[in-house]
Amino acid sequence: MSPAPHPKHQEIVARIWQAIDQFVSARQLGKVFLAPLDVVLSPRRTVQPDVIYISKGNQDVIQDGIRGVPDLVVEVLSEGSWRRDRIDKKALYEQSGVSEYWIVDLETRTIEVFALVAAAYQLHAKATDAQSAKSKLLKGFSLSFDQVASR
Repeated sequence: MSPAPHPKHQEIVARIWQAIDQFVSARQLGKVFLAPLDVVLSPRRTVQPDVIYISKGNQDVIQDGIRGVPDLVVEVLSEGSWRRDRIDKKALYEQSGVSEYWIVDLETRTIEVFALVAAAYQLHAKATDAQSAKSKLLKGFSLSFDQVASR
């Protein structure tokens, strides 16, 4: 079993969830969830992304967990999760058809947004510190590392 995340990790996850949830709720675009929540991508692939967005048109995947492909997932890197989040989960989300994948790196203070284009992830945005990373999927939504890390 993986060790529990540090409090700083959880604070940042909560702030990201809050920012996305406020944007999505105000526009009635769907639902945003926070880990721990199982996302069952296939009978043998279950993950628990830090933040999960399900669009209004995709809400049939919301059951006793998420059974199907979310529209957007966010992973906040924590100690020991670099390979799992950057390589393994990225490949899994890409193969499963997750439209957008955000990686938030506490060490480098960056947010990377990968968008699915022709069944492969392309880097859509990368922002450090006060720079804003823009979502391709959620038009008009952007977030900076400073917004979620400072306080």
